[in-house]
Amino acid sequence: MAYRCDLCNKEFASKRERDRENHIRTHTGEKPFECTFCGKKFSQKANLGPHLRTHTGEKPFECTFCDMKFSQKVSLGQHLRTHTGERPFECTFCDKKFARKVYLGTHLRTHTGEKPFECTFCDKKFLQKVHLGTHLQTHTGEKPFECTLCDKKFAKKVHLGTHRRTHTGEKPFECTLCDKKFSQKSSLGTHLETHTGGRPFKCIICNKTFRHGSSLRRHLQVHPGEKPFE
Repeated sequence: MAYRCDLCNKEFASKRERDRENHIRTHTGEKPFECTFCGKKFSQKANLGPHLRTHTGEKPFECTFCDMKFSQKVSLGQHLRTHTGERPFECTFCDKKFARKVYLGTHLRTHTGEKPFECTFCDKKFLQKVHLGTHLQTHTGEKPFECTLCDKKFAKKVHLGTHRRTHTGEKPFECTLCDKKFSQKSSLGTHLETHTGGRPFKCIICNKTFRHGSSLRRHLQVHPGEKPFE
């Protein structure tokens, strides 16, 4: 005999008392399963187990392709797709597929135009939470990324990475046409123009073009008061 919930009329094929109790708690909000480490409570016992492993450090779910282990089965499933290449989450607007549901959700907003993450200081909205976090730093002045080699701090992680190369001397951006290397991607782009003959910097007053932004800025001194780029 099927079980029917008196509160929402949803039917269940299972006759198990535990399944009925779990469903009822979605209405009552009851959370009888409590973590002995931090006091956090859960409505289902199955959710308490994975949480406890965040305290104990236990990682019982092991990858069969490499030596990585995980505290949750769902995390192992997500990791396995990095080996198998499986992308089960497909966009209904285009033919793109994704390994994780959260990636699909973010992608769908590029079609719908939805921007659910809103700034509390101004009226700007964002597709992704990470973009909102970066934007908020323009209001708060927060610079959470600190260089371990000097006392400089940065609002964006990418800026810290660029700065660290001033200490290490690393030049990861290499020209494919000669042997020159650069610490910044933008510097490589400017250098490539010397090979291609491109002149992407254009004066909006006289239409004269330049290979480098610095050359355009010097030229603009003959056109005071104007913006440097179109």
